[in-house]
Amino acid sequence: MSIWAKVATAVRGGVNEAGEAFIDNQALRILDQEIRDADSELSKSKGALTGIIAKRKLADKKVASLKSSLTEYEGYVMQALDKGDEELANEIAAKIAGLETELMAEEGLAKSFGSSESQLRKAVAHTEASLKRLKQQVDTVKATETVQKAQASVAARHSGAGSSMRSALDSLERLKDKQAERAAKFEAASELAESTEEVSLDDKLKAAGIVGGGASGGDVLARLKAKRSG
Repeated sequence: MSIWAKVATAVRGGVNEAGEAFIDNQALRILDQEIRDADSELSKSKGALTGIIAKRKLADKKVASLKSSLTEYEGYVMQALDKGDEELANEIAAKIAGLETELMAEEGLAKSFGSSESQLRKAVAHTEASLKRLKQQVDTVKATETVQKAQASVAARHSGAGSSMRSALDSLERLKDKQAERAAKFEAASELAESTEEVSLDDKLKAAGIVGGGASGGDVLARLKAKRSG
């Protein structure tokens, strides 16, 4: 592969990595926006649920009130019949018929609100659970991305030949080498000083006649002749 082909391949690889990084970054942004939209829709759903619950409660109260009125008017019918007042009993019965019709309508309405409330509660609970899981996953991905970027930065500083970390480590090694060299020079100078001092002291002792010098060649020859004759 020629040098230009290698350069082109490297450029394509760099463009691909940059493109993937851009897409990944946009994916997180899209998820963040979708989460915000979901939160907004969930808030609206909760508002609608609150309204339905309120209407269902009002319908339940209306049903309870109508049932109480029916019980009350049925008692009035019995009292009218006990008194033999058929006309009044019929009038009360007509009132009861109207209340029963109204009660049926209110019970149907309350049942409808109750059914809608139940369905909406399930939908809200499901959406909340899904949204919570999604938020946790996004938070985990973001945290992992941050940690890995930090790890990559540290690794690059340690492995980069021209990095500041490598430069500092190289400087540290040079300082250690220089210190070791100085220590060796100091030790050598000390040994040299001690040796010079010993030679000088021997010379002074010889000069003072305290310590004799070494044997001469004549002395050695005389010793060997004596040894031979003996």
